[in-house]
Amino acid sequence: MAWKIEPAHSAIEFSAKHMMITTVRGEFTKFDGNITVDSENLLNSKAEGWVELASVSTRDANRDAHLRSADFFDAEKYPRMMFESKRIEKVGKDKYKVTGNLTIKDVTREITFDVSDDGKNKDPWGGMRWGLTGDVTLNRKDFGLTWNVALETGGWLVGDQIKVHVELQLIQVPEQVVEQVAEPSMA
Repeated sequence: MAWKIEPAHSAIEFSAKHMMITTVRGEFTKFDGNITVDSENLLNSKAEGWVELASVSTRDANRDAHLRSADFFDAEKYPRMMFESKRIEKVGKDKYKVTGNLTIKDVTREITFDVSDDGKNKDPWGGMRWGLTGDVTLNRKDFGLTWNVALETGGWLVGDQIKVHVELQLIQVPEQVVEQVAEPSMA
């Protein structure tokens, strides 16, 4: 069974410490992805997603431009961040660990999301919707995002730990269309 992210009702958000004293939050506004569910064995299911790095938004145009630059994402050279699952483990009622490869710039590392299955429901148009929530904490330096400035009083301008929170609403893809589902366009 195939499911496609419905971006209008989904979010990919992140947060990081600034000057070691406050938390700055941001999001990516352009993303897409698919989940293929193995109905015989949910743990054999696959998830993949793409984020357009130029769509980063922290509510500050100068900071967003800096994040897009070669100091951080180098979004012109590396337009997408990508995730592809490798394994899924059930760890409790409606709770899973989804492990896969995350690629940022030219660096790929294995990460594990803590995922909650928030349930399925029929929409007013007769389709099925599915809600998933995922969280992971990353060290940005593991992905080559090393730019920083030392503070005069000690510490650093940008924290290394990045918390990522994903809220997904997925739409079930009709069986006759499944074979036509391809990598989504980020345009």
